[in-house]
Amino acid sequence: MKNNNIGYLRKSYNKKTLNDDLKFSSPFELFQVWFSEALLSNSIEEVNAMSLSTFGEDGYPRTRIVLLKQFSDDGFVFYTNYNSKKGKSIILNPKVGLSFFWPTLERQVIINGIAEKVSSEISDIYFNSRPLESKLGAIISPQSERIPNRKFLENSFSKLKKSKSNLIRPEHWGGVIVKAESFEFWQGRPNRLHDRIQFELESNKWKKYRLAP
Repeated sequence: MKNNNIGYLRKSYNKKTLNDDLKFSSPFELFQVWFSEALLSNSIEEVNAMSLSTFGEDGYPRTRIVLLKQFSDDGFVFYTNYNSKKGKSIILNPKVGLSFFWPTLERQVIINGIAEKVSSEISDIYFNSRPLESKLGAIISPQSERIPNRKFLENSFSKLKKSKSNLIRPEHWGGVIVKAESFEFWQGRPNRLHDRIQFELESNKWKKYRLAP
């Protein structure tokens, strides 16, 4: 492969600011505002897409995109197969990172926190709200395991769909909540003098700092 020099790819960030007189005392309040603005922008597909970073059994970090399904002051919830690579990684080391990137708003939010399973009741409610095909996919997929071919999945899917059996959430599938311990809000600015505001949880209170870009 030839050396592909792409250092010429640049853009100037000019759309918004994140000033020192920020009135929000809680990062959850600011996240709610930014998330709502991302939704209303109508320029971002899957506003709730976020990067989830964990450490695997091999010691390597691993990042993948998951979909945020609920958030509040309690934390950020997504759903997965607990036997998957991400599920096993969380059991091994519950310290995880979340990252949202909304390029058309020139914004990024980075969250570090502790991940744990939500209650069975919450997982049941969400599973039962899913479309039929999504339920089927969650049940038949041995997520992260090696499989012989695509046909294996399609046959398993069709067989379960034809069985018309009552679909119950598998015990190995459910929600994970990330309880935040730090937030960084990044707003792109001209000349690479980006705004970075960090919130840290100290003695159960949120402290706010500005970081150099």
